[in-house]
Amino acid sequence: MSVYNAANDHSTNELQFLSPGFIDIGSNLTHESFDADRAEVMSRALRAGVEHQVVTGATVAGSRAALELARAHPTMLSATAGVHPHHEAGFVASSRDDLRALLVDPLAVAVGECGLDYFRDLSPREAQRTAFIAQLELAVESRKPVFLHQRDAHADFLSILNDYAASLSGGVAHCFTGGAPELEAYLALGLSVGITGWICDERRGSGVRAVVAQIPAERLMIETDAPYLLPRDLEPKPASRRNEPAFLPHIGRVVATLRGVDVQEIAAVTSANARRFFGL
Repeated sequence: MSVYNAANDHSTNELQFLSPGFIDIGSNLTHESFDADRAEVMSRALRAGVEHQVVTGATVAGSRAALELARAHPTMLSATAGVHPHHEAGFVASSRDDLRALLVDPLAVAVGECGLDYFRDLSPREAQRTAFIAQLELAVESRKPVFLHQRDAHADFLSILNDYAASLSGGVAHCFTGGAPELEAYLALGLSVGITGWICDERRGSGVRAVVAQIPAERLMIETDAPYLLPRDLEPKPASRRNEPAFLPHIGRVVATLRGVDVQEIAAVTSANARRFFGL
């Protein structure tokens, strides 16, 4: 893992000129695709005006790595601790204990990424539901919000979440790709909504593009989900086709256009929401 030393990068001094800055609530910065140039990726994000990233944990080992990276750069990074639905077949009693230990750290700001994914079914559905419930219980216990994933599992997701929503310290529907029915259901449960580069795709993202203006300002956050979900309309596109946190302002501009506001307003509102939600 390459190490980024903020003291050696003039971009940190430029942040005072990038006001308001953006917060990426979901970057997979520990992904292997960043191993060769993680320092440069972090530098580019800062220069683009992304002042903070919440690094996603998708497995116990990945959550530990995300937290270790955040500890090395606590002003720029924080982390989540959880097990993604794709990996929940391996969720056992010790997984709960391992996550609980990680969540003691103040830099572990949310439980997740957790939830249900019936699109790929990489874990048996019953195992997904069991692990999801266990992580919701951890969120209640730790008094930290949940970073939620749902794909093609809306009914079961809502059924399970409904039992815990009143006891949670907040939740965000990460990478929201739904339409009006899903948005209405999530808002009724008190969830915030995370918008990714999916909204930059006029074909696949038509549903979320149609409803993004209906998200209450105080519930809106933005994220890249890097290295995934490279914005389709980004020009020029990187030769690697890899998404980066530095592209978050582009997503912010698309959201601003669809909501009929200035991009500076999106930066200010979504960053304030992220600070409040994650306790940054």
